Amino acid sequence: MKAVEISAAGGPDVLTLCDRPMPEPRHGEVRIKIAYAGVNRPDALQRAGLYNPPKGASDLPGLEAAGEVSAIGSGVTTLKVGDRVCALLPGGGYAEDACTPAAHCLPVPDGLTLKQAACLPETFFTVWSNVFMRGGLKAGERFLVHGGSSGIGTTAIQLANAFGARVFTTAGSDAKCTACSALGAEVAMNYREVDFVETAKAEGGMNLILDMVGGDYLPRNVRSLADDGRLVQIAFLQGPKVELNFAMMMMRRLTITGSTLRPQSDLAKAKIAAQLREHVWPLLSVGKIAPVMDQEFALADAAAAHTRMESSAHIGKIVLKV
Repeated sequence: MKAVEISAAGGPDVLTLCDRPMPEPRHGEVRIKIAYAGVNRPDALQRAGLYNPPKGASDLPGLEAAGEVSAIGSGVTTLKVGDRVCALLPGGGYAEDACTPAAHCLPVPDGLTLKQAACLPETFFTVWSNVFMRGGLKAGERFLVHGGSSGIGTTAIQLANAFGARVFTTAGSDAKCTACSALGAEVAMNYREVDFVETAKAEGGMNLILDMVGGDYLPRNVRSLADDGRLVQIAFLQGPKVELNFAMMMMRRLTITGSTLRPQSDLAKAKIAAQLREHVWPLLSVGKIAPVMDQEFALADAAAAHTRMESSAHIGKIVLKV
């Protein structure tokens, strides 16, 4: 099969088209003939040598895809060959075929194309598990998500709005803020011009913040929280180390937590998939929420897709057409 491999740790140019053996599904797994694969920040981190795949996972990048089930491993009873699915992958999405646990596959929602469905798993698994399962967001709460125009951000805005939260977000341009507002953000702040801490304080503080920036955002996020507020960290684009006064955490009963998706157990991911199927897939099927699409690249042009993503010029999701 054709695939894109990481020839060496480095920039986008190290992504190289190659031939690889067809993967075979193990017990509990299915093989998917991939139509489209999503492009995500963890792919770029892996390419740079900063996010190694877990033991037993493919060394190829790519954590989500959509296509048709082409082979069934032993013990699988929930899917059959020919089913159209989108799936969270342990790796290997930048290829014509990939294997993943059957429990990590979800049906393509009614009305969505395979291209749109390929953009769902990584972002929706991440947002649902961190904002709702870990962060406990409730209707009426004030929710701030940074990077609102990213794949994670556009998903978080829509889901939080759909479940009745008041949504605040930051983005890097007025055009991106306009896009965030159209998705349901009550307040969209251009972080180059507006101090989100002051806005948060004026609203009484945020009950929940989802952050992937890190760096000097960490103490600013803590100052932005309401009493009993929660900060959920999912990445550190500006670095994971900072000086932080934890006395504020105790005095104001704050919760600081976070997670990464890829290292979690197959069972943990299956539980997230089950919740998504119950609570979120119906919203997708009726068009109440939808993935925001940015740009499509051919599989052979994966380097250009990474360049686009790392430029931060995109709004929403970038996909590879396989």
